Amino acid sequence: MSKRKSSSASDKPHKRAKPVEEEDMEDADVSDGDQNDTSTGDVVSDAGIVESITLKNFMCHSHLGPFSFGSNVNFVVGNNGSECGKSAVLTALIVALGGNAQATNRGSSLKGFVKEGESSADVSITLRNKGRDAYKPEVYGQAIIVDLRITRDGLRTYKLRSKSGQLVSNKKEELLAILDNFNIQVNNPVSVLTQEMSKYFLHSKGEGDKYKFFMKATQLEQMREDFVYIKTTKHVTEDKVGQHSECLKDLKRKYQEKEDRYKNLASLDEMHTKLEELQKQMAWALNKVEEAERKQKQTQEQLDGVTQQLLELQPKCSELKAEVQKQNTLVKSSEVRAQTMSIDVHRRNLKTMESSRSNRLRRFGEHMPTLLNAIQEAHKRGQFKHRPRGPLGYLISLKDPEMALAVEVCLKGQLQAFTCDNHEDERVLQGLMTKVFPTGRRPAIITSHFLPHVHDTRKRAVDHPEYPSVLQALEIEDPVVANCLIDQRGIESILLIKNRTDARRVMQNKNPPQNCNQAFSKDGDQIFSNRSYTAEQTRANYLSGDVEEEIRCVSVSVCGGAVSQILPDEPVVGRTSHLDTFGHQLTFQGLSEELSKTDQEVMKCKHHKKHYDEKRNAHLLNIQTLEANLESKEQELQTSVTKATKICPERLEVRRTARSLDSEISRLKVKITTQQEQQGDREEVVRQYHEALESYKNMAQQMKNLNSFIRSLDSVMNHRLQVYAELRRFLSARCKYYFDSMLAQRGYTGSMTFDHKNETLSISVQPGQGNKADLSDMRSLSGGERSFSTVCFVLSLWAITEAPFRCLDEFDVYMDMVNRRISMDMMLKVAAGQRYRQFIFLTPQSMSLPVSKIIRILRLKDPDRGQNNAQTNQDEDQ
Repeated sequence: MSKRKSSSASDKPHKRAKPVEEEDMEDADVSDGDQNDTSTGDVVSDAGIVESITLKNFMCHSHLGPFSFGSNVNFVVGNNGSECGKSAVLTALIVALGGNAQATNRGSSLKGFVKEGESSADVSITLRNKGRDAYKPEVYGQAIIVDLRITRDGLRTYKLRSKSGQLVSNKKEELLAILDNFNIQVNNPVSVLTQEMSKYFLHSKGEGDKYKFFMKATQLEQMREDFVYIKTTKHVTEDKVGQHSECLKDLKRKYQEKEDRYKNLASLDEMHTKLEELQKQMAWALNKVEEAERKQKQTQEQLDGVTQQLLELQPKCSELKAEVQKQNTLVKSSEVRAQTMSIDVHRRNLKTMESSRSNRLRRFGEHMPTLLNAIQEAHKRGQFKHRPRGPLGYLISLKDPEMALAVEVCLKGQLQAFTCDNHEDERVLQGLMTKVFPTGRRPAIITSHFLPHVHDTRKRAVDHPEYPSVLQALEIEDPVVANCLIDQRGIESILLIKNRTDARRVMQNKNPPQNCNQAFSKDGDQIFSNRSYTAEQTRANYLSGDVEEEIRCVSVSVCGGAVSQILPDEPVVGRTSHLDTFGHQLTFQGLSEELSKTDQEVMKCKHHKKHYDEKRNAHLLNIQTLEANLESKEQELQTSVTKATKICPERLEVRRTARSLDSEISRLKVKITTQQEQQGDREEVVRQYHEALESYKNMAQQMKNLNSFIRSLDSVMNHRLQVYAELRRFLSARCKYYFDSMLAQRGYTGSMTFDHKNETLSISVQPGQGNKADLSDMRSLSGGERSFSTVCFVLSLWAITEAPFRCLDEFDVYMDMVNRRISMDMMLKVAAGQRYRQFIFLTPQSMSLPVSKIIRILRLKDPDRGQNNAQTNQDEDQ
């Protein structure tokens, strides 16, 4: 048992002012050797001791108190023969601190404590609340006031107040929490020993009674009762488990029966679903939707073919028309200066082409070599974390040169763009471009984290057996360049199809290639699933592999521009000097020949244009006819679809005949009807199944929980019983040790024998010096010697139990003066050694009391005996 920590010596007991409410108020004279609790200089009691008590209309007292108890030893003194005198204090203490009426031995019910003629009785007790064991000190402060009211009907109500008197709670649970915190046990005879309890346990000659007293005082009795209750609970639980096991088998059998019926419902649902599906197919089969759609599709294909031919003629017609206009312009134009921004451009292009014979990089701009040299130098100086890549078109090559225009139209601005790994490198590259390109448009910069390997595009790339994607058509050595084009243009999802007719066929049918969003023809036409665009560009400027052909084309453009400027207005004579001005060595004869060729080309273009116009008009007429036929087919199809949709809104692909479908529908209906008759009501089957499943699961879980509880209980109880036996052995040994020590103080010898099996405690004592053989049990001792031995027994129990205060009611009633003095000295010695604990002794008025600084004496005046006969008669028992 742990010892309670004492509070400081400067702590003073809380004192309440003495009320003067009634004229016949009874009083208590107090003589105290430690009223300030500091006179001895020793440590005073800690939390849980009684500081003061006040009674009103309690038993035979109209008003008693308030009076204060000392921190250590207190004697409550009153004349014998006054039954409700000093014992009222002890009774009030027991009742107010949660004890039952039987524990007081003053009545069997609380209503007996209400003074005759009054409607209620009040008890107020102040408990110290200081030190480390204080209970909610921030709420109650340094004291807790327990106010009890008992009504004439026997009802008990509590009010728990702080030191300042403020109400904190009126719940019994709060009082129990306070008592538990302070370890106050008013029903424990070691804490509060009444006269009747002393007679029953201590002065009894039965060895079983003393054993019961020991067990009750050490709370081993309470532990044993708890164990018995737990054991009983375990047996009840085991019985329930046995009962539930049989019940669980029945529930499982019922659940399995319901489950079989429930599963049969699933097959019935499948048949209903199948029937519904067949009926939907029947709807689309009976209305001949497939045949109508086939005819409509056939007409649509014819229309698409003619339309495709028209679309193929359209660019040629436009090209011829443009060529005719161009040739006419060359012949008729007379404004030389109007064509001069064009000649310069062709000259620069020609210069670029000529220089690209030795350096392909110049195709991407005359300043591009300078920029790449600047990037290389900056990278050597460590200005880039990763060297930028570009222009991107310079770093790729075609597997099929014939697709150069298609790829160039697809990639557009990406061809001249650069890519950087991070924004810091981007800022450095911007600075270099500003220096190299002081004016004009600069290449774009794409910033994206560089990776050492090409993206894995297998899941999102187009994979066509005949035509390559742009990614597949390119040779790209650098994974950074490949990843940039994949991220920016999605080249893994774009197909290259040389023939535009084939491209439209692939892209604009009902099932375009998976993961493909567009395609390009070799002429640069861009084809989507629902539209297409003709390229404005007629040849590749960056990706063409034939540099000499490009130079020839640009040279013709330059010469053509010069001719167009001199032909219209000037005579042939003298034109050579103008041509020389443009840097061309053309003679009059050359110009004549060129003009003749131009005229021939104009006539040829006009002839071709007429031919294609006639062919185009024929196609337009055919289209009109097909469109009218298509509209008729579409109306026929829509009529069939409308009929089928009324039955099944979702379009179904039907491959079976109507006769086959009808036969299966009939068989399925018969099967469904038969099974429904066997099953009964569907909702009832479902409900019964779920109820059976829930009951079985709940019971199984209960069984699992109960078995787990029993296993845990067995384990805990085995351990607790071992601890209980060890604790009982330990407390018995300590009690015997202290008992021998107490007897030795008077020169007695004795023994204390515990028989835990038979639950007896025998005490043998030999007054004076003697040997063990001369020991006799307490029944052979005189009354005084037996009382002294009893005191030693009580003091031994004090030593092995814990409580903030001890109360004894007339412990010395059977002692002579010598044994009384010896017992008193022993108790005071124990009290002096336990300054952290409070002792309250109730003694008769005639007793000679010691004088000490640790002792406080409270002398009670007798109650008014003339109040009623009940009070007068009560005094006779003492």
